[in-house]
Amino acid sequence: MDAVLFVFATGKTVLVPWDVHMANDRSTVEQVIPYTNFKRSFRQTVIGVLEAEGVSTSAAFAARKKVELLPRTSHLRRQELASDLPGMEIILREDGFESCIGRWRTIKDASEIAAILKAAEITNTVIEKIEELLAEPRGADGLRELDIAQLVEREALSLGAEGMGFETLAAGPARSWAIHPFPAFSNGPFAVPGLSILDFGVRVDGYSSDVTITVARGRLSEEQERMIGLVTEAYATAVQAAKPGASTRVPAMAVDELFASSGWKMPHALGHGIGLDVHESPLVRNQEENRDPTLLPGMIFTIEPGLYHPEHGGVRWENDVLLTESGTQVLTRSKIIRVE
Repeated sequence: MDAVLFVFATGKTVLVPWDVHMANDRSTVEQVIPYTNFKRSFRQTVIGVLEAEGVSTSAAFAARKKVELLPRTSHLRRQELASDLPGMEIILREDGFESCIGRWRTIKDASEIAAILKAAEITNTVIEKIEELLAEPRGADGLRELDIAQLVEREALSLGAEGMGFETLAAGPARSWAIHPFPAFSNGPFAVPGLSILDFGVRVDGYSSDVTITVARGRLSEEQERMIGLVTEAYATAVQAAKPGASTRVPAMAVDELFASSGWKMPHALGHGIGLDVHESPLVRNQEENRDPTLLPGMIFTIEPGLYHPEHGGVRWENDVLLTESGTQVLTRSKIIRVE
């Protein structure tokens, strides 16, 4: 556990961190209390903070008091707190406070946009470095998946990134059929003849980018060329369809219809929000239960159509876009790279 955050009905916020110095430096809460004050016990932390704020935990005074926990809280932990807080209502809601925070985070403010723009700038420079390497005479020969993954991280850190937004995914032609290959990268060949996929993101001030490059090398089969053509058309279609006020389903439906007309089906969502988490709202997918049904200015999300086949490999093209009053502003410059 890194920290426990309390948000009271009065609006007061209290943070109980494991690293109190980091919390004092980075957090904006009203009060920071070291976790060691409560012997690093979650139960003692909850009881201690509630009582310090004048919320009596005794059964006689707890009636009509409510404590809401994150919906992923285990049943055993909930039972423990129920016995520690007799008479209090312990709430776990799927559409509760955490869900509300997730929806609030869909619209980025100026400081958040600035952080993601910086992450995108670093990402674009890393992409240029990759292109330069692949363009060198025999530059891709002998290149392994782990080589390209290490290059991405090394360049990102040298350019000022805090780190990677997630573990870099590098899959050569033998593994590019996997949406998210396992392991994330290996010592197998990358950018050899066929289709290779590289998926990475960099983090700046806690905010992450997320892009995917497809490297197409050598003479491809007719079906591989067809896959590239469909993904290229789908990407352009999605960027055009992502407009303020449109349903989050609209771009995804357009892509699904395009693929279906050619006998293909995309096995994942068209896109997702990025920010403090690399996958957050809004979800750009063709499902009626989308929690954020409308695209709004200030949202930043990915557009990443992809097709995959065990024999032919995979093609995915992913960029990050900022939705403005006038439409989409593509922040990153990922692409499908051709290598002769």
